[in-house]
Amino acid sequence: MYLYGASGHGKVIKDILESTGQKVDGFIDDNTDIQELSGVPVKHTTDSEDEVIVSIGDNDTRKKIVESLSCKFSAPAIHAQAIVSPTASLGEGTVVMAGAIINAETHIGKHCIINTGASVDHECEIGDFAHVSPGATLCGNVTVGEGAWIGAGTTVIQGIKIGRWAVIGAGSVVAKNIPDGYLAVGNRCKAIRLIHQELL
Repeated sequence: MYLYGASGHGKVIKDILESTGQKVDGFIDDNTDIQELSGVPVKHTTDSEDEVIVSIGDNDTRKKIVESLSCKFSAPAIHAQAIVSPTASLGEGTVVMAGAIINAETHIGKHCIINTGASVDHECEIGDFAHVSPGATLCGNVTVGEGAWIGAGTTVIQGIKIGRWAVIGAGSVVAKNIPDGYLAVGNRCKAIRLIHQELL
């Protein structure tokens, strides 16, 4: 198993894998100055037979790297101290940090991040490359579009739809749908600025 991205996020994913007895063979990083991270060697190219998790926190960068690679992507990596319903489904390359809770019949796409202590309740739908930050709470039947970023400590009430590539500021309370590509902040959360013009 290799982690693409020799960074702090990679260190966390290494801990996730080791919590379930999996071995990290190394990191992969474009920066040739980095030779080792957390006692693990860093290489600078991928091989087609490598099994990889892309350990990059930025959603857009993570998507670009995934699309550029021709290797195999890992099954979801779930920390031993996370709680995941047996009826939930998670896509390849997705990572679930310690203390996260994912409840019944939630569907999480590929290469997502469900971060430390996040709570995702029943029947949520989370698109590919999304990130639910530490301590965020998604109530039941929430939809999160591709590439959306839910900030730390945010609460999204039941049935809300967060658009593709939207960014929700930390600590927000989301009680209305947020359109594609908008930055939205506050309690009550409001869309304040379009940040992905290409989505129009």
